Amino acid sequence: QVQLVESGGGLVQAGGSVRLSCAASGRSAMAWFRQAPGKEREFVAAVNLSGSQTYYADSVKGRFTISKDNVQNTVYLQMNSLKPEDTAVYYCAARKVQLGLSSLTYYMERTYDYWGQGTQVTVSS
Repeated sequence: QVQLVESGGGLVQAGGSVRLSCAASGRSAMAWFRQAPGKEREFVAAVNLSGSQTYYADSVKGRFTISKDNVQNTVYLQMNSLKPEDTAVYYCAARKVQLGLSSLTYYMERTYDYWGQGTQVTVSS
């Protein structure tokens, strides 16, 4: 069992920045997903166990950066150049260690086992 606690959400103006944090009770590959009202939850970014590989949705490439601190068991999502369409509840996710999985699985919501409570990010124009 891995417990995840997100923090750092809030109200930000378009073009601004915010940094989300997710504290975990153990080490894991981790990811961020988001869900806007009336829409399906979508992948945002992911990082592998060691933090050496990262993955991003096309919509956030060049603007968001995911990183991992394996000493403090914390994953971060640095969000820059925010747009109103980034408004959503952001969820931190983690999954059990499984060797040999394709890198494509990092994009797949169904491969994650643990989820945080979510933190709201609202971007105003």
